[in-house]
Amino acid sequence: MGFFSFRQELAIDLGTANTIIISDDKIVVDEPSVVALDRRTDKMIAVGEEAKMMHEKTHENIRTIRPLRDGVIADFSACEQMMRGLIRMVHTGRHFFSPTLRMVIGVPSGSTEVEIRAVRDSAEHAEGRDIYLIKEPMAAAIGIGIDVMKPEGNMIVDIGGGTTEIAVISLGGIPCNNSIRTAGDDLTTDIQEYMARQHNVKVSERMAERIKINVGAALTDLGDEAPDDYVVYGPNRITALPMEVPVCYQEIAHCLDKTVAKIENAVLSALEHTPPELYADIVKNGIYLTGGGALLRGLDKRLTDKINIPFRVPEDPLHSVAKGVGIALKNVEHFNFLKR
Repeated sequence: MGFFSFRQELAIDLGTANTIIISDDKIVVDEPSVVALDRRTDKMIAVGEEAKMMHEKTHENIRTIRPLRDGVIADFSACEQMMRGLIRMVHTGRHFFSPTLRMVIGVPSGSTEVEIRAVRDSAEHAEGRDIYLIKEPMAAAIGIGIDVMKPEGNMIVDIGGGTTEIAVISLGGIPCNNSIRTAGDDLTTDIQEYMARQHNVKVSERMAERIKINVGAALTDLGDEAPDDYVVYGPNRITALPMEVPVCYQEIAHCLDKTVAKIENAVLSALEHTPPELYADIVKNGIYLTGGGALLRGLDKRLTDKINIPFRVPEDPLHSVAKGVGIALKNVEHFNFLKR
């Protein structure tokens, strides 16, 4: 125990790709969900951006792990160590204090009871004492300023790294939802496979991610918003000789088409099961795109043209869930949380 004990409140968006922690209404940690461990001792060497820099560059004594897959915990021990490391970043310089932590954590709406228990247990092992879990689409709606307690239907499509969460929000609850494990990671994999098949060049996961950021698109015609070609460097798959391949957004749009179509179908399926009164509200209000996937060029226009309902990308969609979790943390008595 330290000399003093104090209560600290943390809002955590525990994402497949990134973990965001909010304390005192400020984002204090925004780091990749990666941890590096010593294979011999299983102790943590690095976490977050430092661990990501090691990813795909380690030797036999170090392993880098992404503890979350498809939005849920795939490696319990690594997730616990990652959470400890990230929370420690918040407490830098407070060596004499032993904080009692209240945490509000966002979880996918399609999580099973076992998956929810895994998140709760990881939080408890990472020194959490008072833990609340909120569904990510609800948090995203709160984060973009929707009054979720009104008797009015709003639809959120939250495209993260591991899952796409589609939910109708009304009266502080989720009358219907659809959660699919098709999201940003699948887009990255599509690019890796495309580069190998079409250009015969081997690209890493990190390089595929950079391609997605620089020339990723959901439409083959972006008009004035079209990005410049992105040059990819990598080894030839057969000869291992270095290659330099310029990639344009049109070919990436083609290679991502099947995965984007799965998201389209999931939205249509959710709308199909939406009660008529809520459906009418959604047509009037539009559908909100949040999460990192919302930044894919042309995605909002493609979905609008396909579904005939306006799709809106709010300001800073990447942090929508984290902001909503932060608001829920300050108002735990007003929102519905998952039962213990």
